Amino acid sequence: MAKPFPLNPKHPERICWGCDRYCATDALACGNGSGRTQHPVEYQGEDWYVAWGIEPEPGRPGRAALQKL
Repeated sequence: MAKPFPLNPKHPERICWGCDRYCATDALACGNGSGRTQHPVEYQGEDWYVAWGIEPEPGRPGRAALQKL
């Protein structure tokens, strides 16, 4: 099962968001040395999840829940 995905983390620049490991930027475990993957909030703004069709989980508003189609 995948880890919950935070919608607006406090310091997204400190983590690689490319897989479920969420490695620190100075300890990338799965990459090939090319660098970290940015969190969508870093390049699309704080309401990025609205454009992607994602809603916050009802009990945990800081985490993502997929919208039912």
